[in-house]
Amino acid sequence: MRFTVETDGRTAVQDLTNRVTAVLPPDADGVATVFVRHTTAGVVVNEAEERLLSDVETFVDDHVPDEGWDHDQIDDNADSHLRALLLGESATVPVADGELDLGTWQSVLLVECDGPRSREVDVVVH
Repeated sequence: MRFTVETDGRTAVQDLTNRVTAVLPPDADGVATVFVRHTTAGVVVNEAEERLLSDVETFVDDHVPDEGWDHDQIDDNADSHLRALLLGESATVPVADGELDLGTWQSVLLVECDGPRSREVDVVVH
């Protein structure tokens, strides 16, 4: 199952929880892997509170310098690749009766590191 996400900033965080739930089969049980098909974005599980999402953007930007990378000679986005490397390209979440079995404050988040872009996200239930 695949869907597309449009991001709106160089670094941006979007809550994917409802979109992931919408593509789950109604009788799904097991685990869902949520995977972004790109090397400059990540998928994480965390709280989707507005101020925390802003903090995540700041955290990601502050932990990898924008310049000074060899890859920048090709397309000037090495920082985006390295930020995504720290986040990881996927998250695995339990599924019960067709619903994500997340904790009270947990959400599935896409972290854009090289936007704005159109991103493809796969959801696979095992």
